[in-house]
Formats: sequence, structure tokens, C-alpha cells
Amino acid sequence: MNKDNITRGTHPRQHKRKISIISSIKQIGAVVFWLLAMSFSLIGQNNFSLESVMSSAHPSELAVASANDVAAWVQNKKGVRNIYVSEGAKDARKVTSYEKDDGQGISHIVLHPSGHALFFVRGGAPNRKGEIPNPLSLPQKTKREIWKLDLHVDTLSLVGSGSSPVLSHKGDLLVFIDKGQVWIVNTIKSEEPKLLFAPRGNVGALTWSPDDSKLAFVSRRSDHAFIGVYQLSDQSIRYIDPSVDNDNSPVWSTDSRRVAFIRIPSETRVLPFMAQRSALPWSIRVSDWDGSNAQQIWQADEGSGSAFRFVSATNQLFWTEQDVLVFPWEKEGWTHLYAVHAHPSSQPKLLTPGAGEVKYVSISPDKRMITYSSNQGDIDRHHIWTVHPSEGIAHQVSHGSGIQWSPFYNSSLEKIYLLASGATEPAHPAVIEGGTLKQIPTNQGNEAFPLEHLVVPQQVIFTAPHGMQIHGQLFLPKDMSADKKYPAVIHMHGGSRRQMFLGFHHSGYYHNAYAFNQYLADNGYIVMSINYRSGIGYGMEFREALNFGARGASEFQDVLGAGLYLKSREDVDGERIGLWGGSYGGYLTAMGLAKASELFAAGVDIHGVHDWNIVLNNFVSTYDPLKNPDVAKLAYESSPIAYVENWRSPVLLIHGDDDRNVPFSETVDLVEALRKNDVDFEQLIFPDEVHGFLLHSNWVKAFAASFDFLERKLKGK
Repeated sequence: MNKDNITRGTHPRQHKRKISIISSIKQIGAVVFWLLAMSFSLIGQNNFSLESVMSSAHPSELAVASANDVAAWVQNKKGVRNIYVSEGAKDARKVTSYEKDDGQGISHIVLHPSGHALFFVRGGAPNRKGEIPNPLSLPQKTKREIWKLDLHVDTLSLVGSGSSPVLSHKGDLLVFIDKGQVWIVNTIKSEEPKLLFAPRGNVGALTWSPDDSKLAFVSRRSDHAFIGVYQLSDQSIRYIDPSVDNDNSPVWSTDSRRVAFIRIPSETRVLPFMAQRSALPWSIRVSDWDGSNAQQIWQADEGSGSAFRFVSATNQLFWTEQDVLVFPWEKEGWTHLYAVHAHPSSQPKLLTPGAGEVKYVSISPDKRMITYSSNQGDIDRHHIWTVHPSEGIAHQVSHGSGIQWSPFYNSSLEKIYLLASGATEPAHPAVIEGGTLKQIPTNQGNEAFPLEHLVVPQQVIFTAPHGMQIHGQLFLPKDMSADKKYPAVIHMHGGSRRQMFLGFHHSGYYHNAYAFNQYLADNGYIVMSINYRSGIGYGMEFREALNFGARGASEFQDVLGAGLYLKSREDVDGERIGLWGGSYGGYLTAMGLAKASELFAAGVDIHGVHDWNIVLNNFVSTYDPLKNPDVAKLAYESSPIAYVENWRSPVLLIHGDDDRNVPFSETVDLVEALRKNDVDFEQLIFPDEVHGFLLHSNWVKAFAASFDFLERKLKGK
């Protein structure tokens, strides 16, 4: 069994048995049975195995050279992570040679402007104790390091320990962060990194001025944050327009003379996992680089859009060549892009109108064009759009039944590099050229992947109790029998700020989840993945749903609605409906089992939230339930732990004990409560594994155990 602590049948009455020999025999038998079940799970009962549907390579960390037609990205194939490079959108080549599923991530790819070299980070972020992830439980400490890769000869050289590398525009200087300090290294000369400066607070958002003479950064200081500028010539630091608020996202004017940034007023009583439809309005400020002439150029209106909403981008502000600032705003209740001139009293212009959300955003190398992904016109998929901020007319440049994200213009603006997927096609690198979307060949064939056996999920919209419209993706087994009733499973994503699509997801975590839903459908389950309230993609009011999360768990109504919808279908056996989900989805799984065991027959809870007061403190260290009794009471009443006495259905609990998002104690405490209340549960524990499992082998083990559990509890196998 190695490092996996797999326990089954930990019912309190079993602990009262005193005959150790009988107990040992039973435990051995359970282990043997589990191993046999695991092997059958991997083989599968229908068209393909679990391992085959999870065998595709998942791309991420796409980067494009600013002065050459070169793109690079990370391919994670069954836990083996390597970097691929494509020149001119032609056949990609693998430029690193890692060979093991070792759990060491590759991130922050930075391409040299020439496209002749790149830099990247290998190793995960430290936890609060400073420990780098080590899911293999290696006896030696793991590291987080920055490496340089010479693409002429594909040779690696170590830059040093650290993260967040940022290359100067000329490509001769690289800055990075290590232990809260900023370091610099000359990429041309063979020199050791040197300490550049060590500011107070947590430093981040390093941003070179266009002339490479200065470096803007954010200094986060607990309850406030400053924008700083370091000047290389005199080694000085200036803080721009300091205040008691939280300043972030510094961006330079194209002439290197001014800095713009976002100011978010401090509000100490705002807690996560609670609806926030309005706030003290945020603003955009512009200052000369030395801190003089600082002024507010624009402020959000009160009400809708007054709380800042981030997009997925290297920065939240984009300063164009026409002296226009582009930024996200929810004025109309959707995450849209707006443009405003970089001087006071300018009126913002809406760039992305319509009922849809903007997510991935980038600016072209010449600072003239914006490209982004949006679900406008296709609410359960994302496509690529472009807009010229001065013209303000958005153009959709990818269409169809696929999904596209992470768009980046090449230096000539003739191509847009991106990542894409489909309902039966896993994520892959692609390019839009001449109006045509084409896949970039990786020469990484995968004959094992069961593309022809996958199903195309259907869009389903159902009404939850209290009238909320909820979108879901319905996976139906192929060759269904008209006179048969099938077991059903409801999947809830995590986050909760997520949206599942009608195809493979852009996140590796949910790419795996989508594959598992396909596997369940192939093995005779009707599967519905639901985009419950408090998720993204359907507007601000849906995301900031009233009484969600720690203030009432209103999204539980959507789980109930999904269960009732499935029970009403003639092809579903209403006595055999299960739940599964990870993180926030684990929370909703536990809520379903604790509050509606009469509807949900079993569930798989992967690193789920069970007591909001514990998790709130994990995200906001200053939160003290004793000092917030009204908040704490409602948070507890919005938690599964409060309803364990009503819990009757069996559950499989899966968790890694180096989880930095949901404390491992959440599962420890729930198990204690389940034991005291005589609830049937099983557990699969991964020592030293983090929240989003780093080892592919652990994903396979988790889903194999989940499948085996559902087979036994919903099919009686």
C-alpha cells in the first residue's frame, strides 16, 4: 500500500471488537478486496480504463516571445511535466527531459524577446512553515528554483532559488523574489544573482519600466499595501502616493514616466465565502514615477461594480500606446473591459458589451490591441475575442463547439497563440492565423486515449428550489436502454469561483474531473456536473448570490434541485443518486449527505470544507469566532458539521495532509463526528500531498477508489 492510508469500515461498533486476530484478518481482507477493486476500476467495465481517459497531456503556462514568433508552454502528461516550444506555430518540440511523476510543478515561463532562451520556476510554493511540496515524501528537502534554458542547444543552467522571475524588455536583466527579497542577475554574463533590495512587507508584482531603468512593485503590509519604484541608477526606493488602502497592479506608461495602479479601500469586516455585491468604491490613480503629481483619474460608481473583480492576466491594468488604460469593471453586472484615458475626469468606454464574462486577457506586444476569452453568446463555453481600445468594437475570432482560452498575440500580430479543448478532445495548444483555428502538433501521440468512446455532454438548465436557474452538463451513457433505470451521480466543482464547461476544462484539476465524469458515464452512470450559484460565468449577482457559503449555504438548494431533477427523469433510479466533488464540491457533497440522506444514497468528499469557522480563519488569520459571535453562529449553521446527527448515507473521504487551502483538520474532525454518530465512512489519505494533487498517481488512486466506492454503494457490487 506504500504511503496511502486506506481505511474502510471504521464504524464505532467495529472499534469495540476486542479480538485482535479476527480484526486483523478482517483488515487484511478489506485491503485485498480494495486492491482487487482498484485493479478492476483501472480496467473499467465498459469501453475504456480510467488510466486511459486520464492519459492526455494537459498544457498550461503559455508564453509568447515579444519580438519573435515563438511560443512555449508546459505539458503535464501523467504527472511528467516538460516544456514544449513552437516556432512559427509549427510542430512543437520538447525542450526539457523530465521523466518522473514527481509532483514538482513547472511555472512562470518567461521567454527571452528573441525567443532564443527561456526561464522557468520548478517546484511549488511553500506552506506557512516554509515547506516546499514533497508529495513523494523524499528524505531530502525539495526546492523551488529558477532555471534558464538555452533553446539553441536545449541546455539548462540554474539561476538560483526563488520565484516570480521577470525579464527586462532588452532581455539582459532578470529579477526575481526569494524569501521576501528582490534579486537581480545579468542573463548575458555568467554571474551569481545579487541582492537588489529587501523591502518591508511581502513584495510582489515586479514590473520593469519600458526603458528598463526602473522597477515598480507592490509592498503588501498586512492591512495595507504600497506601490514602490526602485531606480537602478541610484539604488533608491520611492513609495508612490502611500495611503491606508490596498494599492496593486502597477503598470507603466509607454514613455516610462508615469505609473498607474488600482486602489482598493480597506474594509476590515469583509470575509471570504460571503456575498459582496458592493464595497467602498475602488479607483485608478496615476502618478509620475517619483511619486509627484499623483491623482485619481477615475473611480467606480457606488453599487454594482464598486467591489473590484479580477480577471486572469499578468496585470489588471493595460496601458496602451494611445495613452489609454484598459481595466475590468462590473458596472453592468458582468465582468467586462473598459477603457479610460490616462488623465482626470475621463469617461470610461465599454469595450466588451453583452451578457457574458471576460476571463483571460492580454495586450499585444505593440500595446495597441487587447485579446481575451469570453462566454458571450455561448454561456457554457469560452471563445477568443479582440478589441482595439480606441475603436471600442469587439470582434469574435474563434467559434464553434470547442473552448478556447489564454490568448496571446505574436510580435507581428498575425497570429494569436492560445490553448483549446473540446467535448471529446483534451486541452491542447493552438493558433489562430488568417481567421482559422489550428491545433499545434506536439508529436506526442496517445493511442490509449479513448477519444471515439467519449460522450458529448448536453447543456441542462433546471430550476432549483426558490426559483434560481442553474446550468449543468449532462453526461449520458452511450447505447442507453429505453426500459432501464440508471444510477446517477452529481458533480460539484470547487472554488466556488469556477465554471465547468461543455468540454475539457482549462484547469488541470477540472480537466481531470471532466475525464472522471466521462469514465462514470462510460460505466453506466448518468452524470450531471452543476454550476451552482456563487460560481462564475453567469454575472455578478449569480456569483455573489445572497446567503451563499458561510452566510447560509444557499447554493445547497442547487444541489437539492439537481437531485430532484435527476429523480424526476424516467431513466434515473431515484434510490441510487450519489454526489462527488472536491474542495467546495466536497463541502456541498457533505452538505447533501448531512441534510438530505433520504435523497442522496452515497458521496465522495475530496478535501471538503466541513466547518466554515475553521476555513475562514485559514484564509483570514485575524478572524476570531469568539469576537464575531453572530457571524460564527451563522457560519457554523452553514456547515456540514452542524448536521452530522442527520447524516445516514455512506461517504468516502479523500485528503492530502499538506493541504494549504482546506486544513487537513477538517477531515480529522469530521471523522470523529461520523464515528460518534455511527455513520458508515471510508478514507483515503495521501501523506505530504497538497490540495490540488501534484502526483498524477494520486489522482488515479483517488478516482479509482471513488469509482469502487460508488460501484459498491450505488450498484451493490
